[in-house]
Amino acid sequence: MKLDKKSMKCNSPKKTPGHPTKSHVVKACENGKEKIVRFGQQGVTGSPKKEGESNVDKSRRKSFKARHSCDTAKSKLTARTWSCKFKW
Repeated sequence: MKLDKKSMKCNSPKKTPGHPTKSHVVKACENGKEKIVRFGQQGVTGSPKKEGESNVDKSRRKSFKARHSCDTAKSKLTARTWSCKFKW
């Protein structure tokens, strides 16, 4: 499926159930640049809800963020930023 970048809203992630490997897509806009970014592993649930989470869920989130260096992910034009911000 071909995406029309002009019709997509900036910085608004969408699910891509028909894509073979990536679960989400976003039109990333930053400093006058636009880029289609696909992120997230298809079929993986990602982060559970934060309210009332168990210690296992909390450690799972912490491990993902450490493994992917989420504290340094700043540019909206990267998949790492969107995965850290939106999925976890």
